Amino acid sequence: MKWDWSAVGDFMPQFWDGLLVTLQALVLGSLISFALGLVWALLMRAPSRWVRWPVGVVTEFIRNTPLLVQLFFLFYVLPEWNITFSAMTTGVVAIGLHYSTYTMQVYRAGIEGVPAGQWEAATALNLPMTRTWTAVILPQAIRRVVPALGNYVISMLKDTPMLMAITVLDMLGEARLFAQQNFQFTEPLTVIGVAFILISYPASLLMRALERRLVR
Repeated sequence: MKWDWSAVGDFMPQFWDGLLVTLQALVLGSLISFALGLVWALLMRAPSRWVRWPVGVVTEFIRNTPLLVQLFFLFYVLPEWNITFSAMTTGVVAIGLHYSTYTMQVYRAGIEGVPAGQWEAATALNLPMTRTWTAVILPQAIRRVVPALGNYVISMLKDTPMLMAITVLDMLGEARLFAQQNFQFTEPLTVIGVAFILISYPASLLMRALERRLVR
């Protein structure tokens, strides 16, 4: 087998297009998962079981079904109910929704890790509950969970190739398209593998450094 550098050069325009799509899906999916995960976590602490129970059922269902099944459901089933989104929007929503059930658990751990004395101090100062959450509890909880949230960003990056199943041409989708058109699989797939390593490994090192800094 001979390595063809010209194939790499020919593939690069499609690679950059796929990289842009991958990063867009990653950033938007991460934002949805972080925001929605916090909402889930707060709802799970609601005093009423009529709030906690439905949220628990929904999040357990989402967390225990494969992301690929959720992608297919949103992309192929919802249009039968006249609910239609673009493939990219569907992919972003599916990734964000799926991982929000994991970030929810991270937020819950962070909130439960806030010392009880902080709650007691807020009560002693007669702070409103909204003020207690926004000024006392959440700043401390989120600071504790940033590294864990970063790890899920890396996991989302590695799951973005699943979007190819609903016609989104991310990096892997572009590599597969190029390979099928040119009958050259080694070069584009190798480039994609290296690209994922170059993105995910430095990100994991950054998360470790951030974790060491935050636990001081």
